[in-house]
Amino acid sequence: MNKIIYLYFFLVLSCGETNNSKTETISKPLQENLIAVLDTIWKAEQLPIRSRDSLMKIYGADHQLVKEQQAIYKKNHILNERKIKQILDTYGWPSKEHAGEDGNWTICNVIQHSDNSVRIDYLPMMRQAVKDKKLEPRFLVRAEDRIATERGDLQIYGGQMKYYPETKSFNLWPVFEPENIDKRRTEIGLDSIAIFLKNRFDFEWDLEEQKRRTEAFLREREQQD
Repeated sequence: MNKIIYLYFFLVLSCGETNNSKTETISKPLQENLIAVLDTIWKAEQLPIRSRDSLMKIYGADHQLVKEQQAIYKKNHILNERKIKQILDTYGWPSKEHAGEDGNWTICNVIQHSDNSVRIDYLPMMRQAVKDKKLEPRFLVRAEDRIATERGDLQIYGGQMKYYPETKSFNLWPVFEPENIDKRRTEIGLDSIAIFLKNRFDFEWDLEEQKRRTEAFLREREQQD
């Protein structure tokens, strides 16, 4: 662990203080350090989440063991977000070569778990990274949907689930024009919403149900306006 911390500070201190020397100037030693740092961030971010979710399936969302894992994750995330910001602000968005096979996944997960203001701040960088073939579109889609849901808008691609306390169950956050969601997903190279939800959340897509939920969402928002 001390070695990883040392590598991290070596990475940060060795970089320039401006954004003018980004990905293209990463030397091989720093590249290796970046991959090591991102691997550590991934474990700190994801392992508590996986434990939390596994316990939730056994005991339910309100169990003390679930809350303990959530607290560990929250504590780790604060540090992880700080590290990811330093990496992006120093290098810009790194290529797979510089970040490693799973590096961009790690970066996107930390951004996804951050406040909406953080996602919005780095959204232009993510969009440019997709154009530059440094980032897969599916990661950008997750961020776009998360920003929409946090704003209280309909999501576009269906990547966001929500826990509803009134039913004590998860369901899809309402989607813009559910009948056209697969068309939108296909256009950017994603699986159908049914396949995605089944593989990712073990959740069954029901078009008619989601149409009703979207209509109810829009009616409620009109009443609030």
